[in-house]
Amino acid sequence: MLNFKTNKQRQVGFTLLEVLLVVAVIALLAGIVIVAINPNKNLVGTRNSQRSADVNTILNGVYQHSIDNKGTLPAGITNTATEICATGGGSCTSLVNLSAITTSGKYLVSIPKDPQCPSVCSTDGVGYTIMKDANGRVTVAAPDAEQSKTISVTK
Repeated sequence: MLNFKTNKQRQVGFTLLEVLLVVAVIALLAGIVIVAINPNKNLVGTRNSQRSADVNTILNGVYQHSIDNKGTLPAGITNTATEICATGGGSCTSLVNLSAITTSGKYLVSIPKDPQCPSVCSTDGVGYTIMKDANGRVTVAAPDAEQSKTISVTK
């Protein structure tokens, strides 16, 4: 019996085409997952949720203060939406000072700040505004809410 040797030897491993196809499929799946998760949208939603909770907290503190003081609101709240001064803020010039509700921690320990402070806050401000209307109803708002969302609460 004659032995014929062939020039073809068995090759072990993957071809370049197979490797490229696998990389392309992985990249496609990763892209789909990133779009589905959308971390930026989740972060914006988290910050807006924090703003909503902060606005409610501030308004509840002001409301409790007015109940304990026979309907008298803390000084400085006007009919123009004005930014609130931070707890322990140095100079509250042109800001509403709500230290009456943070004194001794009776209503609030401190005034909450916008999650993007200091970039969206005035110096010594918290990024939230407060005002009262002609009927004495108080509105606290987060003017820097993201994705064109309006965050404001009135009592």
